[in-house]
Amino acid sequence: MAKPTAHPHPFQLQKCPTGITGLDELTQGGLPKGRPTLVTGSAGSGKTLLAMEFLVKGATMYDEPGVFMAFEETSEDLTKNVASLGFDLDGLVKKKKLAIDYVYIERSEIEETGEYDLEGLFIRLGHAIDSIQAKRVAIDTIEVLFGGLPNDAILRAELRRLFRWLKDKGVTAVITGERGETTLTRYGLEEYVADCVILLDHRIIDQISTRRLRIVKYRGSAHGTNEYPFLIDEEGLSVLPITSLGLNYDVPKERVSTGIARLDAMFDGKGFYKGSSILVSGTAGTGKTTLAAHFAEAACRKGKRCLYFAFEESPQQITRNMASVGIDLKPHLQKKLLLIRSTRPTFYGLEMHLLEMTKLIHTFNPEVVVMDPITNLITVGLLADVKSMLIRLVDYLKSRHITTLFTSLASASGLEHTETGVSSLMDTWIVLKMMERDRERTRGLTIIKSRGMAHANELREYRLTSGGLSLEDAPAGPQEAETARTERASMRKVDKEGGHAKK
Repeated sequence: MAKPTAHPHPFQLQKCPTGITGLDELTQGGLPKGRPTLVTGSAGSGKTLLAMEFLVKGATMYDEPGVFMAFEETSEDLTKNVASLGFDLDGLVKKKKLAIDYVYIERSEIEETGEYDLEGLFIRLGHAIDSIQAKRVAIDTIEVLFGGLPNDAILRAELRRLFRWLKDKGVTAVITGERGETTLTRYGLEEYVADCVILLDHRIIDQISTRRLRIVKYRGSAHGTNEYPFLIDEEGLSVLPITSLGLNYDVPKERVSTGIARLDAMFDGKGFYKGSSILVSGTAGTGKTTLAAHFAEAACRKGKRCLYFAFEESPQQITRNMASVGIDLKPHLQKKLLLIRSTRPTFYGLEMHLLEMTKLIHTFNPEVVVMDPITNLITVGLLADVKSMLIRLVDYLKSRHITTLFTSLASASGLEHTETGVSSLMDTWIVLKMMERDRERTRGLTIIKSRGMAHANELREYRLTSGGLSLEDAPAGPQEAETARTERASMRKVDKEGGHAKK
């Protein structure tokens, strides 16, 4: 990850980049450099992990050594707990990039003697900082440090003293604290002393675990003020800011084939714009997945990587079913040009789905992506949350110039309405529908919109054959279309009278 550019204005607050995905975007560069930041939240919200990752990323990415002072976990416990995230604390300690100091405080001794002085802590912490020339400090947690002080006046004075001492040392500090019942912190004082306050929250909504991060205050700097989802996985902490992606990405003029020659012809003979978002909606059985498979197969045939997210079928089932309509995906899977990732929507929350998708897109680096179908995501979140997640995903894909095809299940009574309400986000919208005429069920395709290009506006009939989705010839006009229908009806009548009626 590249270091954020320094602020050119001499009066702007200096920032210390955290290296945590998304957090530097929300803070517009990182935490206040040389100042203390308070991270508060309930048990299990991720406070210790954020503090430790701040130090690890500082040591590995920005060459800024750090000191972690713990009052609850020993250095051995900390090392084991974060090893699953790929953090090699022992290695950093040997390189003098990190110092871990566990301080045991016996509250009963403080209560018995009534004496409490931070001088010993300052000497110990100062020695650790000087020994590795540390630029960053993490203190975990402040409740243990001040838990033996019954007097609020003394507590406030000692808190201010600690924060002032850290400032005087010129280190960027992260201090963790437990959330109070009616206040942000246990004592209700820490948030007033800190220059930056970050609140972490872990909640359960509809039996699905979700984590949220909010920057409560940030002296001297603008910052994101909303609640933002964040995740903890095998790579650490990741924040997913909705506002992190703007609408200032480049717009390619290159075209990408739909995979169906006659459908390309309906888009001015050239197909979709590269980097655009395409929605294919229709009722069950209209061939949405078939059209998506045509698109994926055509991209792979040209040597382009395709990432296929499936929410209903396994990769084996998709491969078998598409083979029945003449779409052979196996060679592309074997060449690793096609990757099908099948996951039940209920397996994760929406934020985890988004993070897993963006990480896989980053590592696989596809040119085209298929999501089939997005309507299944409604089962794991409210409509507004699903739309918010898809907005972020669409912006991310557009910023990387990835052409994306989404399929969506529509009801028969609302074909030109999407359950997820994302049609306005899409550059191109294709609707597939079932039709009944002359006691025969047929399928029809129409293009509702396609931004920035000429496109056909007639309703085209199509068939699902052993050769895939086959579009019928476009009628030259209303009279020719009616003549074609009359001829088909006459042929059925002749067959019936001759005893060869079509079933």
